[in-house]
Amino acid sequence: MTQRLRRRAFVTAAVAALALTATGCSSGSEDAGTVKIGWEIPKSGTYETLGKDLDAAFNLYLDTHGGKLGGRKVELKTVDETDKPEKALDAANKLIKQDEVVAMAGIQSSGSYEAIAPVAQENGIPLVGAGGRPQLEKNKDLDGLKGLWHTSWINAQTGQSIAPYIKKKIDGPVYAIGPDYEGGYANVEGFTDEFKKIGGKLANEKDGKPTYTPFPKIDDFGPYLTKIANSDAKAVYCFYAGANAIDFVKQYAESDAADIPLYGAFYTEGKVLEAQGKSAKGMYSTMNYSPDLDNEANREYVAEWTKKEQGQPSVYATAAWDAAQVLDLAIGSIPKGEEVTSEAITEAIGKLGKIKSPRGEWHLGEKTHAPIQKWYLREVKEDGGVLSNVRIEDLETLGS
Repeated sequence: MTQRLRRRAFVTAAVAALALTATGCSSGSEDAGTVKIGWEIPKSGTYETLGKDLDAAFNLYLDTHGGKLGGRKVELKTVDETDKPEKALDAANKLIKQDEVVAMAGIQSSGSYEAIAPVAQENGIPLVGAGGRPQLEKNKDLDGLKGLWHTSWINAQTGQSIAPYIKKKIDGPVYAIGPDYEGGYANVEGFTDEFKKIGGKLANEKDGKPTYTPFPKIDDFGPYLTKIANSDAKAVYCFYAGANAIDFVKQYAESDAADIPLYGAFYTEGKVLEAQGKSAKGMYSTMNYSPDLDNEANREYVAEWTKKEQGQPSVYATAAWDAAQVLDLAIGSIPKGEEVTSEAITEAIGKLGKIKSPRGEWHLGEKTHAPIQKWYLREVKEDGGVLSNVRIEDLETLGS
C-alpha cells in the first residue's frame, strides 16, 4: 500500500481541467468576450484511452453549441494529466499560472484530483471533475469543498451500489481485487465494506482483506487469478480501468477462474470493451450510465455521438458531457455584459438545480458536491452484432 502513503506528498502545486458538455440549451449573452477554460485529461499512460472519450465528448458538446459555453466563446487550454499525480500537478500549475484560466475541468484519476484540489481552492479556481472522486472530506489540506465539484461519481459508491444485489444473487463468499492506488482502494472497499455490513463474506486470503495488484504497470495477472481459482469464491468483484482492464479481462477469460462470475465497475467500459472483445462477454458491471437508457436527453446525445464516433458513448464521455453542461448553465446564468470570473462561476454552480442528463436527471449533493444519481446493473452482450454493456436492472440511488 505504498501509494496510499505517498499521495499527500503530491499536494504542493497547481491545478487542472476543463469545461464540458451537456444536454440543454445555453442561456447566456453573446457579447462578453472569450472565457478561458482549463481542460486536463490523460493523453498518455494507463488512462489514455479514457482520456480520448473525455476529449471526444467535450469537443462534441462544443460543436453542438457553436464553440460556446453559456453563450460565451471558449478558449480551451488542454494539458496532459498522465497517470501520475505529481505530473498532473505540474500540468495544472501551467493552467493556473501561465494560462490564467477561470475554471478547470476533466481529471480522470482520483489521485490526480486529490493532489490538484488544494491548489485550485487556494487560487479560487472552480474545479469540475469528470473522473474518480476521492474522499475529499478527509483531506486536511482543503477548506471544505468550496469550488470543488464532480459530475461523475464518488468512488466508493460504485461498489456500494452493487453489494446488495451480489449478496442476494450469490450464495457464498466473494473475492475482491483491484489496483494498488487511491482509486482502487475506494472502489474496492466501497464494495467490501457494504458487503460485509449486510452479512457477506470475502474469499480472499489474509483475513478476508481485499487483494491489490501493482499500479500502474502490471502485465501478468496469472498468480492472482490462480489464487482466485483455488479459493472458495462463488463470484469475484473487481475494479480496473484502461490498459489494466483490458489485460485483466483477457487473462481472466483464459484462466482457471473463468467459470466464476465476474462483477465490477469500469472494467468493461468504453473503448476497452472493443479491445477485450469476446473475452468480456457475459461479464457484469455497475455503472451510473448505460447507452440504452430510454430518455430524450440520452437519445439526442447518442445520436450526436454516433455521427462522429465509433461505438456507443461511455460513462467517461457522459461525465465530460455533463461537466460541460454544468459549466454551460453556470456561465449562462451570469448576467449579460458582466465579466465571467472564477468567483461568479463557483457561485453559479452552487445554485444549479436538476441536470437533464443522458444518465437520467441528477443534481449536485449539498454535502458532497457530487451527483445524487441512480446506478444500473449491466451485462456485456451482443447488441446488433456488436458487444455492448446492456442494462438489465436498476440498482441503488446514492448521493448526499
